[in-house]
Amino acid sequence: MQATQQPAQTTQQPAAPKPKPKPVPPPEFQAAKIIALDEAGLIALLADPKATAFQKAKACQRLASIGTEKAAPALAALLADPQLAHYARWGLEPLPGQAADLALRNALRKLKGRLLVGAISSIGVRRDAGAVDALARLLNSTDPEVASAAAAALGSIGNAQAAKALQNALGRTKEPVRAAVARAGLVCAERLLAEGSRDQALAFYDLLTRSGTPKPVRLAAMHGIIAAEISLSRPR
Repeated sequence: MQATQQPAQTTQQPAAPKPKPKPVPPPEFQAAKIIALDEAGLIALLADPKATAFQKAKACQRLASIGTEKAAPALAALLADPQLAHYARWGLEPLPGQAADLALRNALRKLKGRLLVGAISSIGVRRDAGAVDALARLLNSTDPEVASAAAAALGSIGNAQAAKALQNALGRTKEPVRAAVARAGLVCAERLLAEGSRDQALAFYDLLTRSGTPKPVRLAAMHGIIAAEISLSRPR
């Protein structure tokens, strides 16, 4: 009796899963449309009460690249916003002209705490010589972070007026502000030296080498004096 031949069984492979479509963010989170706006459109977006924080943040970032003085008021209006102040300063710092300087100076009278520290830091980035008097007053702040930020900004500005404010503060401030003033003094002296005010720079370095100044600052100031003397004695 002949055995019945069974048909060969084939194993069916499971279908490959279809790739999931890439998620498309909702319109309020689409950066490309914001980046495509011109300056006027970006300014209008910052003033729009219906715009999201994301949209305004992206507008600030874009204005840092294409913004002019016209953008300063709209950016300045966000300096008191805890969520957007950082982005507003990002937009203001590279703006050409004096409108951004005036906006940041005006903010010094209105802001407090970390928001004030941020505005002070942006003034230092811009090296706004017109803010020296206001920064010098802030060296007396009871908030050590504010006073230290003011010292750092004065060091970055680095002109003769800023140097005088730091020198005056060096003898009357207490830690931790005194250390911040001393560090800012080093930056200021270096700025003075680079811009040709050699005698003022050396006098500031000398002041920083005296007792009471943090040791790392004293050593750096001594190095600055030696480097300046060697540079002058090298043959041209």
